[in-house]
Amino acid sequence: MKYYVLLLIFAIILMILIVVGNAASLKNLYRKEKNEELNQYSGLERESIISEKDIEHLPEPVQNYLKYCGFIEHEEIINAEVIWSDSYIKLAPERKWMKLKTQQFNSVPEPMRIAYMKAAILGVIPFEGRDIYRDGRGNMLGKIAGIFTVFNSQDKETSQSALITILAEVPLVPGYALADYITWEEIDKNTANARILHKGLDVGGTFFFNDKGEYIRFETDDRYYNDPKGDYKKIKFTALVDDYTEKEGLKFPTKVKAIWHLPEGEYEYWKGTISDIYFNVKDID
Repeated sequence: MKYYVLLLIFAIILMILIVVGNAASLKNLYRKEKNEELNQYSGLERESIISEKDIEHLPEPVQNYLKYCGFIEHEEIINAEVIWSDSYIKLAPERKWMKLKTQQFNSVPEPMRIAYMKAAILGVIPFEGRDIYRDGRGNMLGKIAGIFTVFNSQDKETSQSALITILAEVPLVPGYALADYITWEEIDKNTANARILHKGLDVGGTFFFNDKGEYIRFETDDRYYNDPKGDYKKIKFTALVDDYTEKEGLKFPTKVKAIWHLPEGEYEYWKGTISDIYFNVKDID
């Protein structure tokens, strides 16, 4: 009898935590920060279309990518909301994959990115994460049941790594390619280096494209890996993209993987499938 009473008490406490947590949901924070960005640039004037002349200063493989994906003679892109149909994270090389529900928003006028992730621990307890880069600072915030903070990283290493994520996603949100805070260097017909300088941060990486013009890989040595001891180390990081789809005349990759190249071997820690990208979002939630 005591067992059932304790079980009932636990269930009631859990329900209360979930209800209270929903009110303090990180998804609400995601919507708030996204809407702040939309409001800030709601009156921004932009060119109606991107012409070939606008991209002639870019490396040849970047130009080819923009042409292949249909972004020439298309409205200039200043933001995008990326919808993931599925996504997974592995919190350590030996751990199992954890299923996530992921949504993200990117903005171009100043480099900004915010992602919201939701999972269920033990299939019941809600976990939420919010990852943002804005105004030169990155922040990774994680909570259980919307109440208990499990991490809240906002140091320089977090900021630099968040900015590199934006750089890796330049081909997803091609308005970034024309931004004055990104500089380019052509390596060959399928490879280009890029650097992004913002608010005292300076990071770079290499983009790889295939002969069709598709972006297939990004590599950098500027991203920080947080090891099990809590120490930051710069470790080679790779993002792989694949499986292009077309929507309203625009192509974009749908499969994404993120890999750390640790001394003991490759550690694929994130993977996901993009179901849709909405460009130039205007509506406020």
